[in-house]
Amino acid sequence: MFSNSAIVLKMQRKFIIGDIHGCFDELTELLEKAGLTDEDLLISLGDIVDRGSKSKEVYEYLRNRPNTMVLMGNHERKHLNGILSYAQDIVKVQFGADYASFLEWLASLGYYYETEEAIIVHAAFEHDLPLNAQKPEVLSGSTAGERFLEKKYGTAYWTDHYSGEKPVIYGHHVVGATPEIKNNTYGIDTGACHGGWLTAIELPGFMIHQVKSPADYWVAEQKAWQLPVLAAKDWLNMGFDAIRKQLSKLSFVDDGPVKQALDELSNWIVGLEAQLPIIKGELGIFTATLLEKYPDTFNFEASKFPFKTFLYKSKANNLTIADLQKSLDNPVKINALANELNIKPITSPAFFNLSFAVTLQHYTSS
Repeated sequence: MFSNSAIVLKMQRKFIIGDIHGCFDELTELLEKAGLTDEDLLISLGDIVDRGSKSKEVYEYLRNRPNTMVLMGNHERKHLNGILSYAQDIVKVQFGADYASFLEWLASLGYYYETEEAIIVHAAFEHDLPLNAQKPEVLSGSTAGERFLEKKYGTAYWTDHYSGEKPVIYGHHVVGATPEIKNNTYGIDTGACHGGWLTAIELPGFMIHQVKSPADYWVAEQKAWQLPVLAAKDWLNMGFDAIRKQLSKLSFVDDGPVKQALDELSNWIVGLEAQLPIIKGELGIFTATLLEKYPDTFNFEASKFPFKTFLYKSKANNLTIADLQKSLDNPVKINALANELNIKPITSPAFFNLSFAVTLQHYTSS
């Protein structure tokens, strides 16, 4: 007959890790400090990437380690749904060719995990619903989920209402330097990427393990990756309104090289749009030449060109700049027609030539 102590020794240990956010060095230090073994189950409650300096290393470690479970956080959900803000733009550049496989893996993540001892979610748990009825947007802490909870609970937090017998372990909101334990809930996002702590809870004993981050990684990352992220955007195929919106959002930037790149981009857009009257004039000349050469079969001859609609309008003397603006709504389209009409192209900003190799070198040396 086995003693109680022998039974406890045979129970699998489980380590639930708070929001890692790319803090790979802290993750490895924490797991070493906690004494993680290959037999132990490691559970990340989500937000493994973004803001920290080593998102790709965190992802590769968690994806490849046996006995590992990763939940869907709001940051993973942003990547999966293509809703990219600056933090996600950085990670997309860092992952490079591996970003597609990262997205495929994200699609396999679950929104909760239950052990004998606890329910584990990324962000929140509606107190009056069973686990299988919880909304994915609430569990993962998406913007829609946050808004829903605001309507449901007002100024209160969901943990104020929880009274379940089974503890809920969650992250998402930074709770301070130590876990927040309230109404049988355990909040373990302790701000690792902001110079705080990375926290793990060990089950079955609910033992807390922590390591301190030496710096606010997110502050450094935002500055370090501005130029590579700018260079990685598909400006050529982006609409002019979208480009102007990006320029407006980044108008606060005062970093020398980045500001220079933004100025180049702004001047490039002005130059491209200044091509429209020139294009209109050249289309008029092209139309007149075609009419002179093919007075009886103009429409047939004009139909052979990809810009035939403009030629028809020009022949009828009703082609306007507004027509060109509507159709030539991104740089590629203006450049393509200008090339067809032998108009001297507007030189693209120099930072467009920042190759992925340069970006990768920046990442690995930062």
